[in-house]
Amino acid sequence: MTAISRDALLAKLHEVVGAEHVLTDEQSTRRFRKGHRTGDGRVLAVVRPATLLEQWQVLQAAVAADRIVIMQAANTGLTGGSTPDGDDYDREIVLISTLRITGVQLINDGQQVVCLPGATLDLLEQVLAPLGREPHSVIGSSCIGASVLGGVCNNSGGALVRRGPAYTELALYAQVQEDGTLALVNHLGIELGDSPEEILTRLQKGDYSPQQVANDGAGKASDARYGEHVREVDANTPARFNADPSRLFEASGSAGKLCLFAVRLDTYPKEPSSVFYIGSNDPHDLTEVRRHLLTHLPRLPIAGEYIHRTAFDIGEKYGKDTFLVIDRFGTARVPAAFALKSRVDGFFERFGLRGVTDRVIQAVMNLLPSHLPPRMREYRDRYEHHLLVRVSNDTLEATRAFLTEYFGSRDSGAFFECDAEEGRKAFLHRFAIAGAAIRYREAHRDSVEDIVALDIALRRNDRDWVETLPSEMEGQIIHKLYYGHFFCHVFHQDYIVRKGVDPLDMEHRMWALLDARRAEYPAEHNVGHLYIAKPTLASFYRELDPTNAFNPGIGHTSKKKHWGDCCGGH
Repeated sequence: MTAISRDALLAKLHEVVGAEHVLTDEQSTRRFRKGHRTGDGRVLAVVRPATLLEQWQVLQAAVAADRIVIMQAANTGLTGGSTPDGDDYDREIVLISTLRITGVQLINDGQQVVCLPGATLDLLEQVLAPLGREPHSVIGSSCIGASVLGGVCNNSGGALVRRGPAYTELALYAQVQEDGTLALVNHLGIELGDSPEEILTRLQKGDYSPQQVANDGAGKASDARYGEHVREVDANTPARFNADPSRLFEASGSAGKLCLFAVRLDTYPKEPSSVFYIGSNDPHDLTEVRRHLLTHLPRLPIAGEYIHRTAFDIGEKYGKDTFLVIDRFGTARVPAAFALKSRVDGFFERFGLRGVTDRVIQAVMNLLPSHLPPRMREYRDRYEHHLLVRVSNDTLEATRAFLTEYFGSRDSGAFFECDAEEGRKAFLHRFAIAGAAIRYREAHRDSVEDIVALDIALRRNDRDWVETLPSEMEGQIIHKLYYGHFFCHVFHQDYIVRKGVDPLDMEHRMWALLDARRAEYPAEHNVGHLYIAKPTLASFYRELDPTNAFNPGIGHTSKKKHWGDCCGGH
């Protein structure tokens, strides 16, 4: 089954990256092989190359040795898509962590960037800030250190209405061919030489001139169509979803079925903006706000984030530490905090103690006063549904006039215009909610079985966006957290399931309800190991990776070499 022995492969990996960067014991590999929210499994080794050339050499060794390769950057995914899933693979796994290969290169006067595998959204924001520009995604995933390349691989959508899913046709990647050989494909649109060694070394050093960067006909570095697409509020299909064939292209949506070395992306001018906070007890109000602002403003809103009252409450209590760390120290400190937490948890798990850090942190957080602005808390008490709307200042007057007229004639809802501090904290609270269900689970292990986390895209013309569950399912759920990217009609729905309830069965019943609503799922987090890849997506994976060497089993596809008996579906 294997071309060379385990010891021989480990010796080769030590030779390439140094023994200290080849991790094999359970404790040191834990934070790499265990997913942020879900996923875990054994690995032969976690390898941490420092350069693109080392990444290529590690990849060569693993492929030649007939091992599975799982590529991983920040390990912040929510569906287990960059970690092993169980121990039923037919080959050993080499997990390549790219976090040491940081690098952001500005091209075309900063209107585009080339990002290396370890570049995070936070780093990219910092590099672009002096130019008055920003990346495709801002605070959100960047809060927990997500990588730029991970966003491209996973069709990550983000909160910014004008930009749609992360997308590029310009990438440098390695692919295992049908005959098992490894090929390096340079579709960056940058002349870097011919051999893999020359291409990777020159790119790492930024050793190319503006004249060697092709622009005309090189390919798209973003999804420029999305702005008009999302305005079509009467369309009977979702605005964006993971398996949309129009947004699957080589690296984009590849979900680890290629080994990426770099992507080239567009950047965007950072605009002065303002935030409105809307509350209502009638979902119809938010529907009307969404439809009007998408169709009548001369320019699209920047963001529109929804929070249900229950999500507000769980986020305020169980996302408080995330909020406070980012508020005080910025997003750059968060990955280190997560790594430390993982190491401490791993230590205690050896003694059969789970979730020690979560319970300790939560006990401390419970002693602290509320961190949210008074007007937000007042709206929480008055209204069930909350909508945060950020608009560029050139549409501020039009937005204010509409909201004043609309809510002036009804008592179901109201709005206020945030000052800078309120606006910043409102959006930070929204993103702290995303991890709050995990903390709740760890703090209440005696009553919680698990979390069912769904990531769904409703049709653009769907006015019935508030979910109604059968009473039997309601009784099996402790809390339902609804939040999401409202203008794109993409919702995150986290269900905290009671002890004794089968979460997998619950999830499958949820899927049936979503199918009846003609929703698409997942919307933006990729299938990982939670969702079933639909035939179009599974076929895309098989085209990219005909031998099933990279990240096998993704989307419930086969884990077997050459896909086993699998046709690329379930």
